[in-house]
Amino acid sequence: MLGVAILIIVMSVMNGFKTDLTKKILGLNPHIVIQPNSFIIDDKYISKLKSTFPNIKVSKSFSGEGIIINNDNAKGVIFKGIEKNEKKSIEFLNKNLKSGSVKVFNKNHVFIGTELAYNLDLKEGDKITLMSSAFVATPLGSLPKQESFSIAGTFTTGFLEFDQNIVFLALEDALAIFDKEENDQNVEIYLKDPLKANILKKKIEKINPNFFIYTWSDLNKSFFSALKVERNVMFIILTLIVIVAGFNIISGLTILIKNKTKEIAILKTLGLSNNSIKKSFFLTGFSIGFFASISGIILGIIFSYNIEKLRIFLSSVFNLEIFPPDIYFLEKLPSEISFFSILIIFVLSLIVSAIASYIPAMTISKMKTFRALKYE
Repeated sequence: MLGVAILIIVMSVMNGFKTDLTKKILGLNPHIVIQPNSFIIDDKYISKLKSTFPNIKVSKSFSGEGIIINNDNAKGVIFKGIEKNEKKSIEFLNKNLKSGSVKVFNKNHVFIGTELAYNLDLKEGDKITLMSSAFVATPLGSLPKQESFSIAGTFTTGFLEFDQNIVFLALEDALAIFDKEENDQNVEIYLKDPLKANILKKKIEKINPNFFIYTWSDLNKSFFSALKVERNVMFIILTLIVIVAGFNIISGLTILIKNKTKEIAILKTLGLSNNSIKKSFFLTGFSIGFFASISGIILGIIFSYNIEKLRIFLSSVFNLEIFPPDIYFLEKLPSEISFFSILIIFVLSLIVSAIASYIPAMTISKMKTFRALKYE
């Protein structure tokens, strides 16, 4: 019961962790990005994309690395230029704004994450300087290009890595500070089903193979691969708990058979077959495993649904930070129950129970009736 329950709880947390991170990443990143790659992305190409794939949403953007400066504080960040009238970007900002309004998202105004604002002691309305990696020629030589901006507001996504390192600004401002032209813009594509991004990517590549195209999963491939490996390893390790519990069934049935040697011998003498006696002890052990598995599933589901409440309770009682958000990038302990995973765990538990019940039941066939009754 405990082995099955722990397996379900851990798998639910791992599934929830992956799902929450995927949602955060998809909320901040486009599903597919097309970069010019020294070729011009013209309106004709964009029109062809829209006509070929009518269900997609297309917008333009530009991103680059730079430095945000405030008094004596500076930090390396990513500047992301977005279209002010692009619906997807405005929806994202409206959903995650902590302060400010998208109505003031005009030229020389930026939105920064709450964590970045805290680290640099910034708030809405403050003036900052953004420095890009582009250089401008001056009488003193080439110097990094920099411009002054006002903070239009702050946002929080719950994903600390983004809240610390992303600055949103108007697309024209991003092109200007990096000394780029409209031809250098990237094309961002949003899908109804982001999981089909890699399939659509291959179709888009056939339209024009000169552009560099990548998806959200390409950017986070190593991250999600690591999550998958960790999830599989945790499943294998925790399955050993169920197997160890199976040995308890073996030992329990073995002792039961030893204690019932006289009764087994009498039943054999009366004509009961070995197979019937084997079935009796097999069903005894299997029933233990079956009802323990059912109980473990119920217990695991209850804990999985209330895992965040349990975390809060334990944190308050023992004054411990059980799930540090700055390490795990999430504000709360996620949990997502997968009924497919529960089915696999249940079947695996039954298989272990069946094997554990069958092994001691087989020893009955080796029992000699006359020896069992010799001193009776």
